Amino acid sequence: MATIKDVSNVAKVSIGTVSRYLNGYYVKEVNRRKIEEAIKELNFKINMIAKGLKTNKTYTIGVVVPSVTDPFCNYLIEGIDSELENINYSLITCSSRNSVELEKEKIKLLKNKRVDGIIIMPINSDSTHILKYFEKDIPIVLIDRLLTSISSDAVVIENTEATYNATKYLIKKGHTRIGIVSGHTNIYTGYKRLQGYLDAFQDSNLIVDNSLIKYVMYQKGEGLEEIKELINLKDKPTAILATNYETTYSCIKYMLMNNIKIGKDISFFGFDNFDILDIVSPSITTVVQPIIEIGKESVKILNRRINGDYNDYPLIKKLKTKILEGSSIKEIVSK
Repeated sequence: MATIKDVSNVAKVSIGTVSRYLNGYYVKEVNRRKIEEAIKELNFKINMIAKGLKTNKTYTIGVVVPSVTDPFCNYLIEGIDSELENINYSLITCSSRNSVELEKEKIKLLKNKRVDGIIIMPINSDSTHILKYFEKDIPIVLIDRLLTSISSDAVVIENTEATYNATKYLIKKGHTRIGIVSGHTNIYTGYKRLQGYLDAFQDSNLIVDNSLIKYVMYQKGEGLEEIKELINLKDKPTAILATNYETTYSCIKYMLMNNIKIGKDISFFGFDNFDILDIVSPSITTVVQPIIEIGKESVKILNRRINGDYNDYPLIKKLKTKILEGSSIKEIVSK
């Protein structure tokens, strides 16, 4: 079995340089290429158990998400796992199944497993039970949602900007009665995305009709009753904005089941563009999140904390979204 010394000899760099590379530290690009070529040539495998005993690390991180069946979480985990490969870390994935009690148990489990760090997508914005785990020997990075009672590293999107731009897009197309299927305001994403909708109305000097705002849990199957209520209003909206994938799916499902022609009978703006939307006709205009990048960035921040870098703590990284245009929005011409 090849050793670090063998890699050093073949790459013609010092053992210290090889060690720095294997531990995720910066090495010169020319040395990195030499080391990677030597590792491939020698079929070098790191003995993680021996390495862990020496460094007092498990080289494992834990991830807690509300649901492992959610497409958003699937892509997120893919981004996390791909970035962990670059630093030779393993992943333990846990689902809280949208239960605060289960979320507590999963965090406790990961702590008992002695993971080097945790990435978590909290159930709601008031997960105070997470507070006791914020120790520098177990760094935590929040994803998708911030917590009101905790200052922490986090990677989120520009949530308010995302729905602001979507609402302004609809307004520019002539829509003034815009329904929104929003998350509850005790969830960070629900609150921030609703704020973008409200800000767009204010900046456009339009009055908000509260009957057009429907609140749902961001869970599978949610939104069917709320979209029905919007569609059946006496003065119904000309356009509807969904604010996450589950509400997008529910809105499309309801309209297809009831022979409502999207883009003709009513305009629709979705959130998150996953593969299932490729088979929907007409194509759906959506807000697109950089989900893979969210996962990758969370690992980069966590790795810095694991290695003792707390110079800029807490670091909250906000990523931009974009609009993917489809054919689901009809332009209303003023008479």
